[in-house]
Amino acid sequence: MRGLFRTLRPHQWVKNSFVLAPIVFRKGLILTTAQGPALNLTVTGRALAAMGVFCLLAGAVYTVNDLVDVASDRLHPIKRERPIASGQVSERAARAMAFGLAVASLILAYSLGVAFAVVASAYFVENLAYSFKLKQVAFLDVVMIASGFVLRVLAGGIATDVHVSAYMLACTALLALFLGFGKRRHELALGNAGKQRASLRAYSVRSLDVAMGATGAATALTYAAYTIDPATCAAFNSQRLWLTVPFTVFGIVRFLSLVSGRAGRGLKAESPTQEMLSDVPFVLNLVIWVVVMAAIVYKLRPNG
Repeated sequence: MRGLFRTLRPHQWVKNSFVLAPIVFRKGLILTTAQGPALNLTVTGRALAAMGVFCLLAGAVYTVNDLVDVASDRLHPIKRERPIASGQVSERAARAMAFGLAVASLILAYSLGVAFAVVASAYFVENLAYSFKLKQVAFLDVVMIASGFVLRVLAGGIATDVHVSAYMLACTALLALFLGFGKRRHELALGNAGKQRASLRAYSVRSLDVAMGATGAATALTYAAYTIDPATCAAFNSQRLWLTVPFTVFGIVRFLSLVSGRAGRGLKAESPTQEMLSDVPFVLNLVIWVVVMAAIVYKLRPNG
């Protein structure tokens, strides 16, 4: 059971928090009542249920991916310890779990609405295509990863009936591209790259550093533009959202330092996500960003 749970990669489920982005950035989380601000339980419940669906789908996708990659994972210095590659979990048991998770998650998705189920299904199909073929194509593989994040945000908006702005989609796509190129940079630094992932043969450290620099800068600029956009200021009834920009820039720079090895740490984790979640400066910066954002949304929300 422990091996099956590890196969689901729960540490990666933090990515599914993007499903919550629409209610956070469009103020759907808080209601104004006669007694003051209160948690919108209906919207919050649907948002968390939507996130749960994507966690189950992600678990199914990771399991399928490990089944497809079992041979190459055994050549990887870290991935060879994955439950399927190491033999801790049999391929038969993994297939059964993946099928069960996919069916259960899509049934739950349908309970949240047909449109949400369509987006969730598109996410699942896209990831199957990625696992079986598209991850072997350099740069397209990262674009596929980014589109998965965009689908998460769209699904969150549909599930909660919250409008998803063009700025939100642009920031999501750019940030996901940045993180995706960071993941490839991380993998390239581990060595034996071509045998681990076919697409890595077409990448170089220089090309990935350029791609990360470009998408990181574009992400920061787009987010900064979003914070000072008149529509954003009107939605939050505040001109102060720009105060969160420095934390966004620091997070991007810190991530660049982590995956390039300039942060003074060796690349010991299997993925950049694990590197980030174990890095104190990055996590502390993220917490401060959340606190500042929450203060703006909570204290500066208009009455009525």
